[in-house]
Amino acid sequence: MSDHKTDEAKGRVKEAAGSLIDDDKLKNEGKADRAASSIKEKTENAVDSVKDKLTGKDDD
Repeated sequence: MSDHKTDEAKGRVKEAAGSLIDDDKLKNEGKADRAASSIKEKTENAVDSVKDKLTGKDDD
């Protein structure tokens, strides 16, 4: 499992746990983890795209 997917899963678990025990701080931590996951994924995709263009492995 890649880093961003791990963070996404961790965030979902924290959010669910926060909802179950009515802990807003834990829910917010989960949301932050999910946001970090999204940023990591977009960064990884951008890096891969640049690498592909530099090496001539353009999908288009």
